[in-house]
Amino acid sequence: MVLIVNDKIESLLYLSGLTSQGCWDKLDEWDREAVLKFGELIVLECAGIFEGLYTDQRRPERIDTRIKQHFGVK
Repeated sequence: MVLIVNDKIESLLYLSGLTSQGCWDKLDEWDREAVLKFGELIVLECAGIFEGLYTDQRRPERIDTRIKQHFGVK
């Protein structure tokens, strides 16, 4: 299985220390998938806060959609 990591999530993995000194490479595929899923769930939880809110007339995009797009989460 090939893991697709959004640039923003990859940057956050680096800042958290998971990709430093080969840490990411030491994780098996299941662990890497679990870390990425955890990040995705956090993004979805944050986006969920804004679901259903009205959009600003000057910004036609919904806030929850923008959050998901920023992190590459569907």
